[in-house]
Amino acid sequence: MKEKFFEANKNLDIVQRGLADYLERKRSVFARFYFLSNDELLEILSQTKEVRNVRPHLRKVFEAIADLEFKPDDTMWAMHSAEGEKVTFVKKIDPKDRNVEYWMGDVEKMMTQSVRNVLEVSIFDYDERPRVEWVRQHPGMCVLNGSQVHWTKDVEAAISEKGVAGVAEYAAFLNVQLKDSVILVRQKLTKQEKITLNALIVIDVHARDVVDNLVKSEIDDAGAFEWISQLRYYWEEDPEPSGSLNCYVKCVQTSFPYGYEYLGNSMRLVITPLTDKCYMTLMGALSLNLGGAPAGPAGTGKTESTKDLAKALAKQCVVFNCSDGMDHIMVAKFFKGLASSGAWACFDEFNRINIEVLSVIAQQLLVLFGAKA
Repeated sequence: MKEKFFEANKNLDIVQRGLADYLERKRSVFARFYFLSNDELLEILSQTKEVRNVRPHLRKVFEAIADLEFKPDDTMWAMHSAEGEKVTFVKKIDPKDRNVEYWMGDVEKMMTQSVRNVLEVSIFDYDERPRVEWVRQHPGMCVLNGSQVHWTKDVEAAISEKGVAGVAEYAAFLNVQLKDSVILVRQKLTKQEKITLNALIVIDVHARDVVDNLVKSEIDDAGAFEWISQLRYYWEEDPEPSGSLNCYVKCVQTSFPYGYEYLGNSMRLVITPLTDKCYMTLMGALSLNLGGAPAGPAGTGKTESTKDLAKALAKQCVVFNCSDGMDHIMVAKFFKGLASSGAWACFDEFNRINIEVLSVIAQQLLVLFGAKA
């Protein structure tokens, strides 16, 4: 018996090594698989032939895609969020005779193209119709970001054209705009419109507070710290050679390309002065190729603020709760995924990890930050 057990253990090791290599190959094709456990990944890979059976797992891989819309021939035409919002794809995706890791990569590419497309439509449609009507015509994230692009443009125009008086005029206009949104809330709305409006009002109130502060501080220069320390959205040309138009989020020295991760129609946090400080620090860390570590008592919103900044930049944010059972191999797998997918991670309770493991993680981070720089 003992001999047999030894033999069996040897074979088991070989099988597990082979399985690990196989999963590693799949993960290297579609980077987001790094964030799934081996069991979850095997469950997805076992459904290669039945495309529709992968649907329950979409939530684990994408920030907000809860379901895909299929035609009878299994081609995919649109994505749905958990709240029931629908965004149509620019082109259909055909998964026929392809492995799941390849067509999931297509879904990811198509998601960013489609989100960019609807965002562009919403930005140009903003000037075409009254805002209260515009709000109801576009997906939630496009309403929030479209309105922020125009807010940034209008504030800078007001400062450059009329200085302090222009900003004061614009502040009055924002108050009227906010009242219109509030009146709209009282009307009969669909569930989708209600969520979008709630989030929009949260963002609008902050936008109004920022402009009020500019008036109070008598700002007449678009380079003043009170203004550049805010998250500002621009629809502008990429740096050469592509030269196509895209969304950029700027904060002080940092200019960050918008991520176009589909976020569904989700709520946003109220933005306090402390949130602003947090955003400024994290955005600064990004441009210095470092990470950030918000500190504070339990339940004050460190994780939520990080997630909300990821939403503001449309990045996938993977929240991971650390425990003392973590080893460097597990963290390395995570870092591999982050480096190859461009997602963000929020390591909660990071200080629970054993000190011996933390020193190895510090080395890993040093190598990654150095390479990124």
